[in-house]
Amino acid sequence: MGAFLARPAGPGPFPGVLVAMELFGVSAHVRDVCERLAAEGYVALAPDLYHRDAPGIELPHDAAGRERGFDLLHRLTRDQVVHDVRAAMEHLRARGCVRVGMVGLSLGGHVAYLAATRLDLAAVAVAYGGWIPAADIPLSRPEPTLALTPGITGRVLVLVGAEDRVVPPDHRRMIADALRAAAVRHEIVEYPGVGHGFLCDRRDTFDARAADDAWRRVRELLAEELVEHGVR
Repeated sequence: MGAFLARPAGPGPFPGVLVAMELFGVSAHVRDVCERLAAEGYVALAPDLYHRDAPGIELPHDAAGRERGFDLLHRLTRDQVVHDVRAAMEHLRARGCVRVGMVGLSLGGHVAYLAATRLDLAAVAVAYGGWIPAADIPLSRPEPTLALTPGITGRVLVLVGAEDRVVPPDHRRMIADALRAAAVRHEIVEYPGVGHGFLCDRRDTFDARAADDAWRRVRELLAEELVEHGVR
């Protein structure tokens, strides 16, 4: 499995952060996120979850890219993705990362939520993760990923635009209810007037104000859960 790695200067050790890609693959935006995390003092690794069917693919942010992305998404199984995230975590730990967190973007937000139910992730930021309460994609079968919420042991931050049609209000309510019922430490932040993909400055849905606030919250989450409790 290929991956993009960004790390801080210096000998370390540093905490690790996995970055789960969008529908479009390990794109320039995903690489930017990794570089930004490395500048904050984390070893950031974005695994290529499409490596079985289209290794190294980077899709355009247009209708054709979405169509191809959905085709690849529907080939991803739950077991495959958990296996890939576990392998990426092991790679970070082999590099000396004592504590590992995860940032997931759109499709990757779903991947991050799923991984948190199965793996020892200290902190997970779910940015507009779709289909979590539904069974529309193989990642959310046989039971919806939301049903696995009691397996989460780390802290969860959910970031979503109030106008996001991929994560509609009923899904947000279900996610909040499930996290509360499972006594998971969590925070859900909704940004008024903001749609899907607001962190990506390469898309027309980018919202600078929401992105700045979201990044502040991600930084605080990772600092509190990975740095204060781990080794920098």
